[in-house]
Amino acid sequence: MAVVIFLQAFVTAPWQLVVLRLLQGVFSGFVSNSNTLIASTAPRSESGKALGTLNTGVISGTLLGPLVGGVIAQYFGYRIPFMLTGSLLFIAFILVTIFIKEDFKPVPKGQEESTKEIFHKLKNPNLILAMFVTTLIIQASNNSINPIISLYVKQLMHNSSQVTLVAGVVAAMPGIANIIAAPRFGALGDKIGTGKILIGGLIFAVLVYIPQAFVTNVWQLAALRFLVGISDACLVPQVQTILAKYTDPKYTGRIFGYNQSFQSVGNVCGPLLGSSISGVLSYSAVFLSTSVLAMINFVWVFTHLKPKNTKAKK
Repeated sequence: MAVVIFLQAFVTAPWQLVVLRLLQGVFSGFVSNSNTLIASTAPRSESGKALGTLNTGVISGTLLGPLVGGVIAQYFGYRIPFMLTGSLLFIAFILVTIFIKEDFKPVPKGQEESTKEIFHKLKNPNLILAMFVTTLIIQASNNSINPIISLYVKQLMHNSSQVTLVAGVVAAMPGIANIIAAPRFGALGDKIGTGKILIGGLIFAVLVYIPQAFVTNVWQLAALRFLVGISDACLVPQVQTILAKYTDPKYTGRIFGYNQSFQSVGNVCGPLLGSSISGVLSYSAVFLSTSVLAMINFVWVFTHLKPKNTKAKK
């Protein structure tokens, strides 16, 4: 991935960039594998805190990346950010190689278990499948807002000249809240039960998405988007924690890989859903539809997450 991104600084035709971006996608499983590594090595009683902390790092990078990249591109050109990103990834490769020690035992050739066999051996396969669907809906809900957030800010500000700056601030609000809250909710889930945090987060998501359809100024929207970040801190990290706690360590990689696939589907479906609804109805309708998705997700999780599963396993 470091090599592929570094090479993007030297493309001379659009098709070359397209090919390299496709290759980047092929090798972009670092975060997923990081989740798997932490889930399989952290003590089960502290997996919520560990995965919440990792999520904080991911969100921090997501927030800082566009900001730093934009500043560098403005002053030094578009090619330099690719060089710096490739170099940073190479440094990450060195750090992982030196400091990460994994007790890994490869499966002998011919003894690989099929997906059906793995799910048959899981303690609660229905719960795992439910978490996959939950991940898809969470990502679809969050990403349905992305295509219209800048346009919604523009509408609220009546085409003010400061739209770009304010839209950036509003877009960053969920990430800022997530950075603050994710490790805390992860640790709290380890104490009172991960399922309780997840269900509470879904209820809170419904409550904070609905008012966003009726805001009258951009600062109301910014405050509500900050609250969305708090609800997000109760969702994806908790799903990952549940997957970790109810999966045998030797199957963790496969299960987290499947979950990543559902997450990717949600990332694709969300923007399509949001842009379609805003085109047919209005920007406000997108927030209402997202609250409906969150409610469906709540019912789905509440149905599958039985009381005995809400306690964190020690």
